[in-house]
Amino acid sequence: MNTVYVVTMALLGAAFLMTTARLVRGPTSFDRIMAVDVMAVLLVSGIAVHSAFWNEPAYAPLLLVVAMLGFVGSVSAARLAGARAERP
Repeated sequence: MNTVYVVTMALLGAAFLMTTARLVRGPTSFDRIMAVDVMAVLLVSGIAVHSAFWNEPAYAPLLLVVAMLGFVGSVSAARLAGARAERP
């Protein structure tokens, strides 16, 4: 089980690094918004894996807060970017 935890966290870390590259390099603001959304999902996934492995149910409120902030932030940023794109 320890090997599965290490491999999972390594893969999540690699995905986080690749998403960071997209965030920095993304040619459009929509690419950057999606990168931030994916980073929030990866953060929630990492916390969930850590919580499940160490049998810590106390992380559940943290998971909810991070997921909600990621969702609200992504929707707000997408609406802002969409409003900017509609201007002549």
